[in-house]
Amino acid sequence: MPKARELDTSEIASAVSHLVQEANFELPDDIVKALKKALDVEESPLGRDALETMLENAMIAAGDTVPLCQDTGVTVVFIELGQGVLLTGEPLEAAVNAGVRSGCEEGFLRKSVVAEPLHERINTGDNTPAVIHLESAPGDKVKITVFVKGGGSETAGAAKVIRPAEGLAAVKEFILEQAELFGPNACPPVIVGVGVGGTLDKAAELAKKALLKPLDEVNPDERLAALEEELKLEINKMGFGPAGTGGRVSCLGVRILTHPSHIATIPVAVDISCYALRRKSVTL
Repeated sequence: MPKARELDTSEIASAVSHLVQEANFELPDDIVKALKKALDVEESPLGRDALETMLENAMIAAGDTVPLCQDTGVTVVFIELGQGVLLTGEPLEAAVNAGVRSGCEEGFLRKSVVAEPLHERINTGDNTPAVIHLESAPGDKVKITVFVKGGGSETAGAAKVIRPAEGLAAVKEFILEQAELFGPNACPPVIVGVGVGGTLDKAAELAKKALLKPLDEVNPDERLAALEEELKLEINKMGFGPAGTGGRVSCLGVRILTHPSHIATIPVAVDISCYALRRKSVTL
């Protein structure tokens, strides 16, 4: 049996610190390409102005290493931990939060997390704790993805359990209802993540994870790829346009992930992101 590769979690903390800053400062290439493509088809003068401002904002943020948006969000961290890795040092969760803490301090990022959500709502002062999703993977590497999720678009999320008898039509109806209801207020053009299957909590996790899929990648499942394009087309027909000013481009893309589910349920979750979908990854 091969010897496990040892990795001190201080390296994970350091990686998270850098990723938190990079995610806030640098709009991913696939999003920039999608905005430029949107500019080619948008006919509304106000919509075109909004898209040009978004692209200019991205260029300035990257050049001056300043946040793309003042809402630096909740830090969501996805970790794929290789089975051949032996973690040493402080516990993984503590290391991740240490990285978030230092990244926010070094990057002068706004602190947006409250310790208790229902009553006092006192700010934790360092944007921790992060929301951490951990899964095992083959090999001896650790892949870390930091996804910064702002509050404006997060309010557009929802989940529902649909009866199988209602079928795909009900699933599409739910997704489109959410997009139409909240899309104009979620800093469009939006990206829509959809999770279907599992249980209600699994569907919500899948919807968040779907937003990590690059917009220039085609879904390997032809049926899901067609559904993604159909939903994107329908959302763009809603006409709320860039920054909600009206126009042809309301949605940059829809991404769907699925999971096996109970015979009596179709759990569905929708997680909408603003145009500034901020995600960065590294493999250690």
